[in-house]
Amino acid sequence: MASRNRYGSPVREAKMSILVLLVWLATLEAVKVSPLIEKVSDHKDFKKLLRTRTNVLVLYTKTGTSGDPQLKLLSDVAQAVKGQGTIAWVNCGDAEGRKLCKKVKVDPGSKGVGAELLHYKDGSFHTEYNRPATFKSMVAFLKDPSGPALWEENPEAKDIVHIETEKEFRKLLKKEERPVLMMFYAPWCGVCKRMQPLYQQAATETKGRYVLAGMNVHPADFEGLKLEFNVKGYPTFCYFEKGKFLHHFENYGATAKDITDWLKNPQPPQAKTPEVPWSESESPVFHLTDATFDSFLEEHPSALVMFYAPWCGHCKKMKPEYDEAAEILNKGPDSPGVLAAMDTTIHKAAGERFKISGFPTVKYFEKGQDMYSLPQLRSKDSIIDFMHNPQAPEPPELSWEDKPSSISHLGSEDFRETLKKKKHALVMFYAPWCPHCKSAVPHFTTAADIFKDDRKIAYAAVDCTKGQNHELCKQEGVEGYPTFNHYNYGKFVEKYNGDRGEEGFTGFMRSLRSRDQQKIKRREEL
Repeated sequence: MASRNRYGSPVREAKMSILVLLVWLATLEAVKVSPLIEKVSDHKDFKKLLRTRTNVLVLYTKTGTSGDPQLKLLSDVAQAVKGQGTIAWVNCGDAEGRKLCKKVKVDPGSKGVGAELLHYKDGSFHTEYNRPATFKSMVAFLKDPSGPALWEENPEAKDIVHIETEKEFRKLLKKEERPVLMMFYAPWCGVCKRMQPLYQQAATETKGRYVLAGMNVHPADFEGLKLEFNVKGYPTFCYFEKGKFLHHFENYGATAKDITDWLKNPQPPQAKTPEVPWSESESPVFHLTDATFDSFLEEHPSALVMFYAPWCGHCKKMKPEYDEAAEILNKGPDSPGVLAAMDTTIHKAAGERFKISGFPTVKYFEKGQDMYSLPQLRSKDSIIDFMHNPQAPEPPELSWEDKPSSISHLGSEDFRETLKKKKHALVMFYAPWCPHCKSAVPHFTTAADIFKDDRKIAYAAVDCTKGQNHELCKQEGVEGYPTFNHYNYGKFVEKYNGDRGEEGFTGFMRSLRSRDQQKIKRREEL
């Protein structure tokens, strides 16, 4: 009896504490919770966690056991993202945890499963986790919380066999009796994204007869595999029968029906008929070389020369017009001048001499002298009219990039580094000749001027026709002009498909800043 007093029984209280501890330890043991999962119940500890960790996924549970399924999975996830992300657990069922959940306004009891997963980034609430509760999806999310969802998370891709490792790939080829069409892709690839829905549809329509599979081989781990199957770009489709590679499928403009029809009778890609060089075709244009260039200009005191590259799309579009104009000017007895052309990818000396940097470049020569560059001459009628009355062109309008504004004009060399410093960047990928781009430019520029004093915001532009920017634009999923992408500290968040007027561009950014303020307020309330 000596152990009892009027204030209660210390022995009994000690026994109860030990019992609670044993129950707690038994719970941990039952669900095998990783020590990497941080158990938090105190509000100050929670605030410190968010202050010291930049990427935190928090599991709130109604009781100590209502989160068992999630805890088992999250223990494995915590191990996989060690050093990159943090997983924490708040039990809203115990006394301290209940206070914390009330302060942060979280009620996992309102969820049917008695648990809720919320993500915190850079010290504040970011988003509710609403992607599949799978190891792969959770790991991918914590490694890139603002990144796109995995292809296999799309419910419409359920009939695609999603391959993760080379071992899985080899196993599929070894055991699968049905023909296999494998799509090797990269997550950022625009053509891949466009073809995925068609590929999914084809997989559903051929289910049971063929296996349509997909594999992200962009990581460096797969260099050997890419070399083996000649994967030089994305997507690359490889067709296998009984584990043996037979053909590539190369119809990148295919419909789902094209894919299913090809599978019925798979054939190797047809050899492309080599294009006849313009200089070897029946063209009325005079085709020049480095050896004949100067002597030709001596013989023809009035000459228009088109410097071109065989692969250039704009050159190909202009060729018929130039041929038709040459049919009249080069053969007429009273012609005011002649038309010539030069492939500067072969005959490089003249191209270097006249500093040809883009195609086509059209120059007018008078008595051997370079008089004018004429970018406006593209049609038969404009060419003929000019040759009858050669006049200096109007001074070129300043390019968007050369005009003073608050727009950050970026290229492949500074794109990543610049955007990493901005919390929100709206980037316009464009081509200077694009009419829709030209319409959007003044409104986009005005929006940039409005936010010019906000250091966390950038309105940026990338000319996809310049130098290495073309490859950058492909990587960023640009399939048409203009394309607007929203980035958060350099990470792609979403495509902007709103109004392309000043109100749309400014309203979008104001909504982001308003959301930021709400997060700050919520953090201050913690």
